Amino acid sequence: MRVPLPYLVLFGGTAAVMVFFTGPARLIRGHGAAGAGLGEVPAAYEEALRARSHGAHCEIRTQAEREAPTGSPDGPRPGTGKA
Repeated sequence: MRVPLPYLVLFGGTAAVMVFFTGPARLIRGHGAAGAGLGEVPAAYEEALRARSHGAHCEIRTQAEREAPTGSPDGPRPGTGKA
C-alpha cells in the first residue's frame, strides 16, 4: 500500500496550491485590478516573438488614441487651410 502515497502527496500539494491562489484571484477580479496588466501581456509577447505584428499593434493603438482636432466656434475649421 505504499505505492499510492507519492500520488496522494502530489495530488494534495496541487490541491493546496489551487486553494491558496483562489482567494487572491477572486479578490483581484472583484476589484478589477488585473485589467490593465493583463491587457499588455499579448503586446509584450508579440514584441518579443513577432516584431512585425507588434509594430502594427502599436500603430493601431496610436491611431485609436488620437483625437480629432477641434477648433474654436468663432474660427475656421481645422484642416481647411484657411487662416
